This record gives sequence, structure tokens and C-alpha cells, in this order.
Amino acid sequence: MKTATTKINRRLQILIHSLGLSCLGGAIFLQILVFTDIIQHGYFMAVEYNPAILAFETTLTFFALVYFIYMYLKFIRSVR
Repeated sequence: MKTATTKINRRLQILIHSLGLSCLGGAIFLQILVFTDIIQHGYFMAVEYNPAILAFETTLTFFALVYFIYMYLKFIRSVR
């Protein structure tokens, strides 16, 4: 029974890290696109009319922030 629980915890951990790293990677990619647009045009403007997409993007942004803080603190603690 303990092995099954360990397997589930490990899979959940991999899922959370995959989602977190994907969010951070997406944020970096979008930041590059925004800076490229600013360099080319001098400004960047984005509008989202769909509230479902806006809520999903906000949720993913919040998750990425929490994940980044978690990984940062984990790294700082491991350096000591």
C-alpha cells in the first residue's frame, strides 16, 4: 500500500513541476514577444474579451507565481 501512495505522490509531483515549468516557460516566451513588439512598434497593446480565457490566464499566472516562489525558496534552503 505504501508503494502505491509513493507512486501517486511522485506522479503528482511530476505533474505540478511540469505545469509550473510550462507556465514559467510560457511567461518567458510571451515576454520576449512583447519586448519584440515594443522594439518594432514602440508600444504593446493587448485586449482579451473572453472572460473564460482571461480567468484561465489569470489562474495560470497566479500558479506560476506561487510555483516560482516555491522553487526559489527550495533552492535558497538547499544552498545553506
